[in-house]
Amino acid sequence: MLKRKMFRDIKKHKIQFISIFLMAFLGVFVFAGVGGEALGLEANVNQFYEETNLADGWIYSPYLNDLFLEQVYLLGATTQMERQVVIDSEADFENKPDVRLHFVENNTLSKFYLIEGKPLDINDSSGVWLDKSFADAKGLNVGDNITFEFEGYEINKEIKGLGYSPEYVYHVSSYSVLPDFNKIGFAYLSYKAFPSDTVPYNVLNVKFNGDPDIYDDLLSYRLDGYYVSFIEKSEHSSVSLFSDQISLHKMMADVFPVVFIVVSMLILLTTMTRIITHQRTQIGILKANGFKNRTIIWHYLSYGFWLVLGGSILGLILGPMIIPKLIYSVMMSMFIMPSWEPAWSNNFVYVAALMVLLSLAISFYSAKSISDEKPSESIKPKKPMFSSKGLMERFKFWHKLSFNLRWNYRDAKRNNFRALMTVIGVIGCTSLLVCAFGLYDSVNELTEWEFYQTNHYDTKLIVDNGASQSEIDEVANEVHGDEIIEKFIEIESPSAKKSGSLLVFDGRELFTPTDSNRNNIEIKDDEVSISKKMAEMLDVGVGDEIKWHVMDSNKWIKTKIDKIHADPNSQGIMMSKEKFKDFDLNYTPTIIVTAEHVDKNYSAIKSVSYKQSQIDSWHYFMLAAWVLIYMLILFASILAVVVLYNLGLLSFVEIEREISTLKILGFKTRALRKLLLTQNLWFTSLGFVLGIPLGDYILKVMWQSAGDSYYVVPSTSITTILPTAVITFSLSIIVNLMFSKKIKDLDMVESLKGGE
Repeated sequence: MLKRKMFRDIKKHKIQFISIFLMAFLGVFVFAGVGGEALGLEANVNQFYEETNLADGWIYSPYLNDLFLEQVYLLGATTQMERQVVIDSEADFENKPDVRLHFVENNTLSKFYLIEGKPLDINDSSGVWLDKSFADAKGLNVGDNITFEFEGYEINKEIKGLGYSPEYVYHVSSYSVLPDFNKIGFAYLSYKAFPSDTVPYNVLNVKFNGDPDIYDDLLSYRLDGYYVSFIEKSEHSSVSLFSDQISLHKMMADVFPVVFIVVSMLILLTTMTRIITHQRTQIGILKANGFKNRTIIWHYLSYGFWLVLGGSILGLILGPMIIPKLIYSVMMSMFIMPSWEPAWSNNFVYVAALMVLLSLAISFYSAKSISDEKPSESIKPKKPMFSSKGLMERFKFWHKLSFNLRWNYRDAKRNNFRALMTVIGVIGCTSLLVCAFGLYDSVNELTEWEFYQTNHYDTKLIVDNGASQSEIDEVANEVHGDEIIEKFIEIESPSAKKSGSLLVFDGRELFTPTDSNRNNIEIKDDEVSISKKMAEMLDVGVGDEIKWHVMDSNKWIKTKIDKIHADPNSQGIMMSKEKFKDFDLNYTPTIIVTAEHVDKNYSAIKSVSYKQSQIDSWHYFMLAAWVLIYMLILFASILAVVVLYNLGLLSFVEIEREISTLKILGFKTRALRKLLLTQNLWFTSLGFVLGIPLGDYILKVMWQSAGDSYYVVPSTSITTILPTAVITFSLSIIVNLMFSKKIKDLDMVESLKGGE
């Protein structure tokens, strides 16, 4: 009999129970889906690193002889070493693509990962093992020949294998954020394939025990002046950027499902409260006919239990199946790994189990109070709540307030728990919407800041390595462009060492530095400016001293910081051409930027990049983030609909008696609708105001987890708040209007049955 009753109740209150199922499903769906995707990225890349024995660090030095290796070994922490010659070359194609060659000593660290062909043979001097992505872009296959030119040498090798490298999970040129495998690639060769009798090793891959900073200090102590730089694994450009992606996705997986889980439990509580309030008489009759309390309690426990259990199981199944595929399909074109599979964590099951246990606890709480009552009491309708006169009601202005305001104040005070739940529900909806729209605005603002406010060029010309200064000047004059140096550097402060970028400008019309508020600033000819993000990572400010060097040079430069600028995409230092020359450094431009659209070929120019193509590449690079943002906006809107409707129902249930009394006293339906609308808007406004700072906080936490590459100043601007307000308040008003018919059809006799 109780089972039939449960099915009748679920059918009667199907919207509320569907909401419970939906919220439980979405909570676990997002948590397991985004979590499985993020954990999958981490597991796949770690497996790739392990299989290829990725180095813990890279020591760059021109003195990698046996004595140097002995000194490194004597550090005590080094467990494995391998020398390489890493050289930038040009492959023999019309567009002269950049191919980085690795002449390896034994292929034991950061090994080539074979996909097709023969394993790398350290004794094979005639073969090359090529980047598969580059080979696919160029239509190359195993058995084909390829020619490389570098430093006056020209070598022709047979392609013996195609594959990947753990050092190139993310591989782009210095002037792009999106991989273009038609223009860049890498290759591995035996050291015996080097065209000179003496192999000029310049990179030492190392595995070591202990902290990387301590290892770096030991290197500096024993080998200072004999090596150019040391890059630890976490600072490697490919490793760090992919790690930043994982961190951002993990943060989304951890933060957003919490709101769905809390709201699903909130809806369950409100629904069970409503059902039990309406079924007091039935419960009293059941108890009078001999049904035990535990039987009645278990009956009501089963309402939420089966729905939450079903929603959680479905979320566990579909989340890892759907969400990772959506995101991986975008990321696979930007990051190169041999495996793209979602990962599973027992935490997904634990969260689902926690939701089920919470549903049992909430249902037990809802049913326990009435089960303890005597049948003679529970058979009667619930007594209305009363409240004493509060402080506000003692002031003289109280009686000057409208009846609408006074009635809603007293009702909220009597039913403070329901008011609190409504406000919490709206806070959850608002914070999610603020965060989702904030992410949307932040990405758009980052694009606007980087490509329109800071950079004003149309065309970027990448200078050929062999071009002379006179040739560069000739091109710059013809296209009315500015010559700029862009290089990777290593920066060190007393507290930290970081890899960053160097920008040296000769002209200020096409490049405008800004501060954190995106206001234009001037960097004078005798000043050095550091980016805000880099300053924070190095823990330095204006007036402090740092030292830096270009990655391919062992000359360290000491510099005082004169200004701090903010750049969304490039973290490092910048200075004028004059200041650069003051450090006795050779000014050789690497790019030319111009406001003109240049489509002419120049012998001094290696390749051309247009601003619009860079913007398109950036949007494509952020496509995975867009997928998550759109999902959050959709789920947050669903959450808002479900919460406001269910809490509106609860409000109506709890004031049925008062509404019926007011109808008998002559209040029209229109006036009663105004009463409910006022209350709804009160609670919605309070939840909205409190939800904005919470959403802003979550947004800032998420951007802080984005890693070292990007600097974003998240803020809740009008474009974030306005759509959030429109969605939240529109739904609140729509929900209120939905109860108009309920007021007209209200059974006043049933509602007014008291506890007499």
